[in-house]
Amino acid sequence: MTVTTQTAGIARGSAAPARPAGFGGAVRSEITKIRSVRSTYWTLLALVVVTIGLGAIACAGAASHPQEIDRASFDAVQNSLGGLYVAQLVIAVLGALTITSEYSTGMIRTSLAVQPRRGTVFAAKALVFAGVSLVIGLVTCFASFFIGQAILSGSHLSVTLGQPDVLRAVIGGALFLMVCGMLAYGLGAILRSTAAAITAAVGLLFVLSILVNFLPGSWQANVDKWMPAIAGSQVWLTKTSPDNHMFSAWTGFGVFAAYAAIAMVVGLIVFRRRDA
Repeated sequence: MTVTTQTAGIARGSAAPARPAGFGGAVRSEITKIRSVRSTYWTLLALVVVTIGLGAIACAGAASHPQEIDRASFDAVQNSLGGLYVAQLVIAVLGALTITSEYSTGMIRTSLAVQPRRGTVFAAKALVFAGVSLVIGLVTCFASFFIGQAILSGSHLSVTLGQPDVLRAVIGGALFLMVCGMLAYGLGAILRSTAAAITAAVGLLFVLSILVNFLPGSWQANVDKWMPAIAGSQVWLTKTSPDNHMFSAWTGFGVFAAYAAIAMVVGLIVFRRRDA
């Protein structure tokens, strides 16, 4: 009787389905994935080079003609972080690839077989990518700032981190990059195509900011401040003109983050409902 009971217990134990890995395991898996893809390193390297390089060029241009600059309105931080205007597109590419690459290779089926909880997979991918983009953004923005200020110091145009709004702007530049990437990540989850997601991200971040300039002047004042990239960029500026109609730094960033949050929520809904 005892042997029979034990045998039945073993049989029941063997038949019990293995539990899927928890959130921690999913995060570790996503870290391994993002580290093992060569395009991650090349894209991040491009982001660093573009941001620092363009910022240094902008600062060198300003430093070479200091007599032509209105020092009261000159934004030394914006000049040193000027590469973010292009870097936002670079991080958007990586954000889209973070999720669309698995659809193009079919790896998403394996990922969901190992971890069938789709919300866990989606959140783990988002967390890992957000962490990577924030860290690389902080390193890049601080490097761009210090290099740019070193160039500007010869013309006495430089600022320090201790001056009003400077530290906020440098950290804000990194936050801006992270949200750009998360917006593209959400679009990638919605569209499941790398080309389509990148095109949509470029449209929202870059093309809309240009098209708004073709609106009548009376409309621009009420429309352009709601454009994603324009609203978000306020967080890495330290000076604005007296007639500026834009949102304040953190309000603008909040508007930008709201765009990304909407894309993420819609992306999660689509990710959970569609077949892989």
